[in-house]
Amino acid sequence: MTDASTRQLLDRFLEAVVPMPSLVCVWAHGSLAGGDYQPGRSDLDLIAVVERRSAPAQEARLVEVHENLTVTHPLAAKLHCSYVAADEWDDLTGTHLTWAHEELLHRPVTPVTRRELHDFGKVLHGPPPAELLPPVTDRQLADFVAADLAHFWRPALDHPERWLRDIWVDLGLLTLARASVTLRTGALITKAEALDVLTGLSAPSDVVNDIRQRRYGSPEPASEQWQVRRAELTRAFLVPAIERVLTGGSP
Repeated sequence: MTDASTRQLLDRFLEAVVPMPSLVCVWAHGSLAGGDYQPGRSDLDLIAVVERRSAPAQEARLVEVHENLTVTHPLAAKLHCSYVAADEWDDLTGTHLTWAHEELLHRPVTPVTRRELHDFGKVLHGPPPAELLPPVTDRQLADFVAADLAHFWRPALDHPERWLRDIWVDLGLLTLARASVTLRTGALITKAEALDVLTGLSAPSDVVNDIRQRRYGSPEPASEQWQVRRAELTRAFLVPAIERVLTGGSP
């Protein structure tokens, strides 16, 4: 389900990119496809498949499309889209032109995203993921999730200043919960479901409630004292929790 403003943004985006000669299809993944989308809070995560890797002129056109949307639509800053050539799917680590955070980047389409597309991807234009996207094995998915915890999130805990920010607290805890389920069962869960998992894992209840309010409620601005305390609680929970997940135990 999407609101009128989100539908309008998606319609305008499709009106701009579908006429491009090389475009094959556009898919949504993440919360937009998985049923946990929160207008104005969630990102709009899209994948566009093109016939061939974008040439400089095409890149300039894509920048123009996204910049124009940012000017004319209030939600456009949250619209992220990777442009993947149809013959480049076999390389799990290959990077693809991506518009995110209001700039062009190059980044991979992760095994998690690929599994989301197969399990519940939403077709906005063209053929479905099953016709073009190679399947992701359970081992590929598990290896990626474990490596993400070990090589990104665990080292990040050695930088206390990061954890004063909402985004680190939210993603750190939600990623841990989602990873624990994926590594145990092979399933992907939503952020809403991850909050319930965190409660069952004895994560700090005040921090879990804080995340829930910012994602689904009407939160008050956080005081500096609470930001410091929240960071301490989050890091104290995540350090041993990540270690237990990576060694096959329960957080």
